[in-house]
Formats: sequence, structure tokens, C-alpha cells
Amino acid sequence: MELTDVAGMVAGGESETLEFKKSTAQLPRAAETLCAFLNAGGGTVLIGVTPEGALTGQQVADSTLQDIANTLRRFEPPAPVEIKRINVPNTDRQIIALQAVPSGDSLPFIYDGRPYQRTGSTTSIMPQERYQQLLLNRTHSRQRWENLPASGVSLDDLDQEEILRTVRSGISVGRLPESTGSNPVDVLDRLGLRARGELLNAAVVLFGTRFLPDYPQCQLRMARFKGIDKSEFLDNRQTHSHGFQLLDEAMLFLQRHLPVAGRIQPGIFERVDEPLFPLVALREALVNAICHRDYAHPGGGISLAIYDNRLEIWSEGTLPFGLRVEDLKHDHPSRPRNPLIADVFYRRGLFERWGRGTQKIIELCVRAGHPEPEFVEQAGAVGVRFLPSGYIAPHRVAHDLTARQREVLHILAQKEAMPLREIRARMSAAPSDRTLQQDLAHLKTLGLIDAEGRGRGATYNLVRDKIE
Repeated sequence: MELTDVAGMVAGGESETLEFKKSTAQLPRAAETLCAFLNAGGGTVLIGVTPEGALTGQQVADSTLQDIANTLRRFEPPAPVEIKRINVPNTDRQIIALQAVPSGDSLPFIYDGRPYQRTGSTTSIMPQERYQQLLLNRTHSRQRWENLPASGVSLDDLDQEEILRTVRSGISVGRLPESTGSNPVDVLDRLGLRARGELLNAAVVLFGTRFLPDYPQCQLRMARFKGIDKSEFLDNRQTHSHGFQLLDEAMLFLQRHLPVAGRIQPGIFERVDEPLFPLVALREALVNAICHRDYAHPGGGISLAIYDNRLEIWSEGTLPFGLRVEDLKHDHPSRPRNPLIADVFYRRGLFERWGRGTQKIIELCVRAGHPEPEFVEQAGAVGVRFLPSGYIAPHRVAHDLTARQREVLHILAQKEAMPLREIRARMSAAPSDRTLQQDLAHLKTLGLIDAEGRGRGATYNLVRDKIE
């Protein structure tokens, strides 16, 4: 660090990440601010800078450095603070930069028995509730189920093709370097899925091939219910597999059972059939369930349920520390319960890190014309409930249109409403009235046209919201 660097920092004034102290006589106050920086995203205390921003420096003797070292010893846990000395030209003085390096797994830090926090350019004692929350986070980060050794599991128990597929996908989306290589052990080490030569539980969740009896929680339950409760099944399945296979199985089940909404492409009037809910939103919810669920409960799993009036995805466990259900609809920090598992899904390009997944789900559903999904936390589980704009019929609507039926749609697009005789007159090769009436009835059943009146006086019009 050069004096020009310090001058550039000082020009912006004190902030959430920068504080000035005139000399080491203010070392205790400087340490409190360092503690606050460590409990946030890091920051720098400049000693030898006046409150007005003058770069005065101070004389630095061996005793000065010893005082700083003794002060840093009063942090718990040990404070990751870098000490830099910058000469002030034409003097025997120096500016001392104390840089607090972020260390998320070690939060909270305390100085002289007290935790501190930073708000704007002010340092204050951290509230007890916040301190307790950070302590819980630290305990969880060091004693998570996912980073415990997978007892009795060897490399032969993993899906090595899925490991290599992860490498290929990660490189293609730019989230793994091209030098990653194809040795499964090296890949697992790079992904943090081995420790001291042992596979971790996260490796089983991501790539395992053997789940019973030791890993029953790697389970997906899928059901299509008849009606709006669980009294009668139309389809009921469950499977044990690694996370990527569970995701594939769930997406296949959704495509098999979700009704299809038809739309007509403008100009060419070709029918396009799409699932009722956006598949990207459903995939996002499933990935969240896989990455955020609590695997410490062997009896839990992920469930996907389709009813006539809703679709629900549930996973075992509560929301991450400090998050509430209402926070999921707004900007919020990303706090995956299983960061190792989440990181591999991120590297595969299956989700983003920045806590926008739930907002993305909402945006996609609203854009498709549905109400906002509901996020729910109850009985030790977290769920997302997708609500359609209409009734979920227990059958699929997937019919191809004939050339004549497409021509009818094209004709109706030219005018607000037309009687049968006018439609027939505009057709290139008009069929009989009976055949044309059958075509119109078919298009009406599909929801692509509507009719007003009855008999010869009936008029037909295009349902405009089906044209995208």
C-alpha cells in the first residue's frame, strides 16, 4: 500500500469499512472498530489520520508495534488483521493501516469480552440477539451434516460419470476452470467434498449410488392427487438417488402430470403446448429444496405434490438462521444450509448464489399470469405452493391443428368477430358447413376461439390472450 492509495481511501471519508485514528493513543477505540469490521465484511482502520482526513502519521517504535500486538491478542477468536506501514514523505512518521480480513466461518468476534458492530461510520456494541444468532451460525458452519465424514463410503460408491458431467457443465458455463481435469478424486478435492482423504456426506448427496440403509434422507416423494386433498392418488412414486438424478426425476414427473396450456404463435398460427407453470420456476424451487433441506433428519425428504388446485414442493428443515418467510419475496442474503452441496449446483449452472432464487420464482409465475407463489414454514419443513390462474385439469391438452384449422385462426385474426358464412367465404378451399362447424367447435374446446349467439346468428372471435 502506497501513500497515494491511502489518500484515495481518505478522500471518501469515514464509512462502514473505513475509520481514522490520529494515533495509537486511541488504540482501544480502533480495536472496537476492527471488531465491528470483522463481524461484517471487513474494513480498515488508518492510524495517523486526523478526523478531518489529514495524513499526519505518527512515530512508530518497537513499543508501538508491541502495543498493537498486545491489543490484537484480546480478540476472540484470534483476529485476522493485517498490519501495514506507510511512510509519510519528508518526515520520520508513518501511517499504520490495520486491515480486518473477512472471515465468515469465525463470526462473531469479540474484543475485550464484547462484540461490536458497524452502522454507517459509527461503532457500537452488538445487541445480544444478533450476537447469539452469529454464534448459532458459527456452530452450524463447523458442525454441518454435509461436512461430516461419509463412513464406509468409497469412490466406487459414487456415480463417476455424474462427477465428470459436473466438470463438463461447470466448464461450459464458466464456473469451473478448463484445467479442472477428469480425475474423480482431484475433482472431489477441488469441490471440497473430501477432507483428510475421506469422502464427506455432501459427496453422497451429490453423486452417491447406494442410499439404503445408511442414507434414507436422499429421497424424493412424488404424487398426483385426484381433487384437492390426499384422499386419492392418480400417481404415487418415490425414489432414492443423488441430487441431480432426483432433480431429473422430479422434472419428468412434472412434465408427465402438469396440464398443458396451448397458445398460438402469431403470423404462422402454429399451436405451441407449454406446461401450466413455468418449468424454470419449478426447477428453481426443486433445486432450492435439494440444497437447503436439513439432511441431519434421516426420516425426512423432498416431496412434490400436484393437486387439482395447486402444486406444492416441500423439504425437511426450517429457514436459515435470521430469515423469515416474508423475506423470501424481497432481496435477502443467500444462506444455504448446505454450502458445499449448493456450491456444486451453482457450478453446474443450476442456480445463482445471490439469494434471488425465490424472487425469480415469483417473477416467472406472475409473468405467466398466475398469482404469486406462497412460501410456507410449518412443522419443521419449508414449502412453496404454486397457485394457478385456473383449475388444474387431470388431463393434458395436446392436440395438433390441421392446416384448415390454422387458416380459420388466421381469418379470425383479421377482424373482431365473424359469422360462419363470412369465415367460409374467406377460406381458400371452403369445406361444408358441417365440417367447418366441427372445426370451430374443436377450436373453442381448446380455448382458442369464443362464440356469441346461437345457430346461424352466432359469431366467432379469436381469444386474444392465447396469441403471444
